[in-house]
Amino acid sequence: MHIEVDGLNINYIDEGTGSAVLLLHGWGGSIQTMMPIFNILKDKFRVIAMDLPGFGESDTLAEYWNSYDYAQCVIKFIEKIGLKSIILFGHSHGGRISIILSSKYDVVKKLILIDSAGIIPKRSIGYYLKIYSFKFLKKIYINFARCNTKQQNLEKFYKKFGSVDYIESQGIMRQTMVKVINDNLIDLLPKIKVPTLLLWGENDQDTPLYMGKMMEERISDSGLVIFKGAGHYSYIDCYEQFKAVVNYFLKNDFII
Repeated sequence: MHIEVDGLNINYIDEGTGSAVLLLHGWGGSIQTMMPIFNILKDKFRVIAMDLPGFGESDTLAEYWNSYDYAQCVIKFIEKIGLKSIILFGHSHGGRISIILSSKYDVVKKLILIDSAGIIPKRSIGYYLKIYSFKFLKKIYINFARCNTKQQNLEKFYKKFGSVDYIESQGIMRQTMVKVINDNLIDLLPKIKVPTLLLWGENDQDTPLYMGKMMEERISDSGLVIFKGAGHYSYIDCYEQFKAVVNYFLKNDFII
């Protein structure tokens, strides 16, 4: 089904009865990537999963957004479908949005962050050397590669040397991706006062485990569960363990 929020058609699914749960997917994801979680909860809760603008079957953006713009869209979506209190799940980029919502609005009563983004990564000397090399290669490639225009050269460069997320993003979404990954939300973490469960893959390379530990230190009512051997999609890599932990955390919110 679809609902309009500020001129954007938002695709979502809404099933079950009981306490409301909202699922927010990561960058490049959609409702489909959250279905493993949806299926755990749909018999015990009213579960809503949405395609964030620019993903899945929702409208794309007309201008680039940051994480706060996404949060504004989600809070308006929550209001439009009549939710007063929610249990909020956020994976990766969805975690960024969830951090903002949980720190600024009273609608969230429990929070589950899964391999969440929101903290600027630690930068080593090697990282900066890589960035400078990348920029140098970019300049050479744009000006000297055999192609019709500089824009075409730029596209070829990013297809060859860019990150997977950047390569798969287009136009406005590329600019949006650059914007959101530079949103540092660390100062919002102490403002989250609701019970918070942090779920992390031990081997997550996209949002490394140290980020989960930093969040646990800064969110007062929080606990971190680490899934051994799991990566950025820890809820898939360790599905049965994930299911058990989530069910325990939410046991008092089940339908009676």
